Order: sequence, then structure tokens, then C-alpha cells
Amino acid sequence: MEAIVFEEFGGPEVLRFKDDVAEPHAGPGQVRVKVAAVGVNPIEYKIRNGWMEQVFPTALPAVPGNEFAGTIDEVGEGVTGLSVGDEVLGWTETGAYAAYALAQASAVAPRPTGLEPAEAATLPIAGETAQRVLDLLGVRSGETLLIHGAAGAVGSMGVQLAVALGATVIGTASPANHEYLRSIGAIPVAYGDGLVERVRAVAPQGVDAVFDAAGKGALAASVELRGGTPDRVVTIADPDAARYNVPFASGGSDRAKAREGLTHQAALAANGKLHISIAHTFPLRDAAKAQTLSESGHVRGKLVLLVG
Repeated sequence: MEAIVFEEFGGPEVLRFKDDVAEPHAGPGQVRVKVAAVGVNPIEYKIRNGWMEQVFPTALPAVPGNEFAGTIDEVGEGVTGLSVGDEVLGWTETGAYAAYALAQASAVAPRPTGLEPAEAATLPIAGETAQRVLDLLGVRSGETLLIHGAAGAVGSMGVQLAVALGATVIGTASPANHEYLRSIGAIPVAYGDGLVERVRAVAPQGVDAVFDAAGKGALAASVELRGGTPDRVVTIADPDAARYNVPFASGGSDRAKAREGLTHQAALAANGKLHISIAHTFPLRDAAKAQTLSESGHVRGKLVLLVG
């Protein structure tokens, strides 16, 4: 089958398009999916570079990618409620940058009518991560939440889910993304020097919680905005988290809860109640170009690989 493989750690040039990779087959409790679209995430270039070995050890050769949308074409022993031909989205165990991928049956959700595969492939990681962090922070109606990196895939998902909860959301982003943030319900502020003063100007009452989806050195300001305490500050991206006693949220949530959340988010997106921003799409063989753009850090919305 066609797949993207890397056999050593390094830059995007180590990603190779191959057409002779062995096809996986569904085992007990698994389904095999004919992949239509794949979400590209920053964690993938970090794994490819070898920067995440202490957290996510990678056996080489490896196929990158974790989230997908596609069609079930094999059902393993013991799987119920899923059939060949079902359109799904979810998380794979074998690498998503490929023609076929395996997933636990509990790790896929139905793709509703009205949600295209490219749109569906943007939801699993961003949706699960955003919801998990909002749950960790205990965000409630009437509170004020600050999100760093609010125009990115996870950040914009966090904005919309928090607004739906009834929270006021302040989002940091470059000025070019401020109108976009307003369109999804956030109050935009520019990041960088003077951030604390800008946030206080729009939220004189203070902020109740901070969600750092950017990892660009905003934790000191976040703690200051929380009155000098790391309480209710969470990062998913800043390696200096321990220095500020801020939790680094890197783990997944309960599988059943994640699947339930994904099913709900897919339905919202299909009904136009959850905005999905796709920055660029690429054919599978151009995965290196997609990861290069991802690594640049200047992407609003999601990058997607189209397969087949």
C-alpha cells in the first residue's frame, strides 16, 4: 500500500513516499479503515525530529499520524456496532499517513452526512485535546478564559467549546488573525511584550483560567494574570511548565468519553454549529511539505493530507 515512512530521525527530508508498504489487517477488537483524509499535527514533526523520544518512544521505521477520516473495510473479531462500509473518523494505532490504518473499534466515531472527510479529519485530536483541557480547568458559564494560540487548530476548538459553555474567551494571536477570532466568539489580543496589560485592559475583572495552546513563553504572564498562582493554568505546548508549577497536559482522556465527545463535535460541525478552519490540503506524497509548513508555526487552522 502507499504510505509515508521515516526510517531515521531528522528534518522533513526523512519522510519517504512508498508504494510497497505491507497492508495491516484488523485483529480482535479492531477495524481497518481505508483512509480518505489525515489531520497533520505539530506533535508529528516533533516525533520525526526525535525530540519526543522520552515521552513517545518511536520504533523505526514508522508511519506518522494519528487522526483520520475514512471508510471501514475490515472488521475484526469481537467488534459489534460497526460494519464494512461505515464512514468514520477517529484515532489510529498504526500511523495515519497511509492508504489503510487500524483503529480500536472504541476509537472511531460515525462521520455524519454533511461533514466532508477533510473536515472530519481535523476533529479527533483538536477536539479531544481542547475538551480535556477545558475539563481540567473546570471552565464554567460566566467565567473568563484566556487561550494562548487561539487561532490554531486546538486553540480555535477551545474557543468555540468554551463559548458554548457560556464562558467569555480572550484569545492571543497575531493581529492578522484577530478578525477570525472575533468570528468564532473570542476577544482577540496580540501576544508578546505588554501582554499582561492588554489582557487586563479587556478583562479588568481578571481571568479565571488560562489554556496555553501555543507554548511560546507566555506562562509567566499567565501566572501573573492569575494573581501569582499557577492554579487553573494548563499548557499543552510549553516545555518550561515545571518551572512555573503549571501542569503539562499531554495524556489522552478516557476512550469512551473521547469517542462520545468526538461524536458530539462531528454532529455540531455537520450542522454548522462548530467552525472548522482548514489552512491547506496536500496529497499524501507531499507530507514533507505539510510538515514543513506545520513546523513554521504560522498556520491558522488545520493542515490535511488527502489520500487516494
